[in-house]
Amino acid sequence: MEAALAADDPRLVGALSGKARTRQASRVLVGLLAVLAGLAVIVAGLIAKNTVIGVVGFIIALSGAFTAISNFSLRQMMGKNTGTASRNRSPRWSDRLERRWDDRNNQ
Repeated sequence: MEAALAADDPRLVGALSGKARTRQASRVLVGLLAVLAGLAVIVAGLIAKNTVIGVVGFIIALSGAFTAISNFSLRQMMGKNTGTASRNRSPRWSDRLERRWDDRNNQ
């Protein structure tokens, strides 16, 4: 049964087996930690009343946000896949409506 599941859906098996994080997930985690560290440095700069420390904290937080966000492409954010899975999926709702419209007008 496990072999059939592994052959049918290897991504599910990988998610359930608790394998190590992917490179993308690790970079997002590092980016989020850098954002939190940058915010802590900003607060430390406010407490110390030192503008330079606050600016350094802002730069750290900004670079962490860039690191976390740069892992996602625009297609991933828009929900479009470029792999083979996108070719095998069913047509979108708008595609079906457009096809029906064309069928009506061509008759």
